[in-house]
Amino acid sequence: MKNEPSSPTPNPLSVQQESLGYRFNNPGLLTRAMTHSTFRVEHPEIGNEDNETLEFLGDAVLDLVIGALLLSLYPSMTEGELTKLRSALVQEQHLSIVSQYLHLGEFLLLGKGEDQSGGRQKSSILASAYEAVIGAIFLDSDYTTAQKIVEAHFHDRIGAARQSISIGDAKSTLQELTQDKFNAAPQYILDKAEGPDHAKTFTVSVHLQGRLLASASARNKKAAEQKAAAIALAHLCQPCQP
Repeated sequence: MKNEPSSPTPNPLSVQQESLGYRFNNPGLLTRAMTHSTFRVEHPEIGNEDNETLEFLGDAVLDLVIGALLLSLYPSMTEGELTKLRSALVQEQHLSIVSQYLHLGEFLLLGKGEDQSGGRQKSSILASAYEAVIGAIFLDSDYTTAQKIVEAHFHDRIGAARQSISIGDAKSTLQELTQDKFNAAPQYILDKAEGPDHAKTFTVSVHLQGRLLASASARNKKAAEQKAAAIALAHLCQPCQP
């Protein structure tokens, strides 16, 4: 009985390009985008070919693409709101999540020490790798192509980031609103704390001038206050939502 021919091992660059949604004209740019400085130090034969300058370029491309995209999606937002949302989307932690989704850590070229210390999971390295990839795509093609790739990567993340910011700022936003309209600050009351010490649920209500505005529950008091404030805002300030 003849042995079945084995399937060829997929080319890592081909697999990575499929994950990115872009095929490079110059695959060397992608390799460079995946080359961390620690790998370059251990392999002097590659010269200065690490991803740091591509990271610099990608950072600028991301700022422009995300800024333009947010302005088109939310034309009624203020400059401050747009800046805050863009910052949330391009900050290190979020870019590292995008990088993980694209499996960039699997393709990184790291020095032995960095690899052994968990460099493939480090937020700073993953975020820098994503910026470098976007810089490489820009150099390999043009702005319009890079724009389409970035928008595809971020399309399903913008709404969640916007909601997170809205909830995170709910208490300060509610206080500004009530001070402006009613010359009074909201008050938060801990109504109950239930469950075992390691998994308590806190219920907090927010009141204004003796009137109950909203209540909410969460795993800690601070989060419950933010959720209650967000609910109160939804009732008090529907026209304020962008």
